[in-house]
Amino acid sequence: MILSKKKPDNIEVLETEYAKKQYAEYANQQKQIVYRRRRLAVVFSLAAILFISLGVSLFNDYLRLESLKDYKQETVVTQKETAAQKAQLQQTVDLLKDEDYVAKVARSRYLYSKKDELVFPLPENEKEVTSEKSTSDASSKSDKTDDTGQ
Repeated sequence: MILSKKKPDNIEVLETEYAKKQYAEYANQQKQIVYRRRRLAVVFSLAAILFISLGVSLFNDYLRLESLKDYKQETVVTQKETAAQKAQLQQTVDLLKDEDYVAKVARSRYLYSKKDELVFPLPENEKEVTSEKSTSDASSKSDKTDDTGQ
């Protein structure tokens, strides 16, 4: 037995006022259902667009925040290095304010002497003097250790 979707021939539609009214109500209800479905589809699509745009905005803000955190870490490291360098330079400035230290550096690096004082450069010292002139950073560190050692 095959069920067919055709309208059977033995069913007749009533053409009374009541039947017409019922058919009209049914048609109206179907229109209302279609209207509600369309309205819900529009509301859901607007909500989806809103949530997607907010999600993209939040994701971009998150990426920007992460990049700013990385930049902050780099800046903090740079700040610490700069503070250490500043402290070292301040210590050098303080040492250069001392006349005895400046005189000692001048005598050891540049072979200056006091009045009536003789300087006897040794071959080992000449090598050190030329290497100290070429690398001033290394010599300033060695002078600090020489000064603290005496």
